[in-house]
Amino acid sequence: MNGYRFTKFDPSKIKAKSTFENLLNIFLQLLTISSGDVEEALNWMNEIDRKYKITDNNYGMADFIEDLKNQNYIKQDDESLKFIPTNKSERTIRKRSLEEIFGKLKRNLTGNHKTFLAGQGDEQTSEKRQYMFGDLPDQIDITDSIRKAQINHGIEEFSLTEDDLEVEERDYKTLTSTVLMIDISHSMILYGEDRITPAKKVAMALSELITTKYPKDTLDIIVFGNDAWEISIRDLPYLEVGPYHTNTVAGLELAGDILRRRKTNNKQIFMITDGKPTCLKEGIRYYKNSFGLDRKILNRTLDQAAKFRRAGITITTFMIARDPYLQQFVREFTKTNNGRAFYSSLSGLGDFIFEDYIRNRKKRVR
Repeated sequence: MNGYRFTKFDPSKIKAKSTFENLLNIFLQLLTISSGDVEEALNWMNEIDRKYKITDNNYGMADFIEDLKNQNYIKQDDESLKFIPTNKSERTIRKRSLEEIFGKLKRNLTGNHKTFLAGQGDEQTSEKRQYMFGDLPDQIDITDSIRKAQINHGIEEFSLTEDDLEVEERDYKTLTSTVLMIDISHSMILYGEDRITPAKKVAMALSELITTKYPKDTLDIIVFGNDAWEISIRDLPYLEVGPYHTNTVAGLELAGDILRRRKTNNKQIFMITDGKPTCLKEGIRYYKNSFGLDRKILNRTLDQAAKFRRAGITITTFMIARDPYLQQFVREFTKTNNGRAFYSSLSGLGDFIFEDYIRNRKKRVR
């Protein structure tokens, strides 16, 4: 017979477990900052341990590294013999990013967000109404329909007509296709401020939110520097800034190509950037200008904004820089697209994106 097995309480084991969890949280944060370089993250941890004594005589860094291997957070690469992250690490980073960024708002999540409109959906409400042409058969409330028929026609000779049919009102659930654009130009790490790590965390949190809470929605992630290209969710922890200019036009063109393939009615673009567009590609040649706002580049960027406005696709720009002339560019871009702009600090970026994503899922579908 199976039952409970009791053992003597050993406080040292509880402490070791707590120490591992605390160290794991630090390690995963550093792994994100190091773009997936396990050895660099561990070197930083050793330096932190030397200065701030985050381990003790009962549980040292060697114990922690051994537990990372045993619990499948890291493994040794067969060719280079270096430690690399596992799929478990990637999933854990995404999950913790969601908890970190959207934690205080998670109580508002219901799994599938509804519009404020009634229609042919799959979320039942308490409302009932008379049948109308076009209602689906599975919306008919048989019990209420029979009761109404008996009231209308009597019980001696049962008769059920179209006028007797009662249907259950249902909320219409929107499906949304989102493209998240992340600026990976060199300015994202300039001036002593790490802007790329918060952008990565937001992207990981948003991807975790959509894949777990809204699996019917789609999220595509693209990065843009001199060029633009798609990346997968798995690539996010390893994303790095390059020696790039900012080709916003290339990013928007790729986003448009992706959204044209999506069959959903609600389509939107989120763009995280900290600077002005400074680059265009003309054939095989790059046209670059890092000084001020180049009219040629600006006009091409605004043309893209107008193109998306005509297609009914809103661009929401999350600007993580406070320079007045850059904000003026964003205002002009936003006005041209009839979109939205948020001038966010790095710490508030996640809240803005979460709230805007939820708001956009409740739009009226045209």
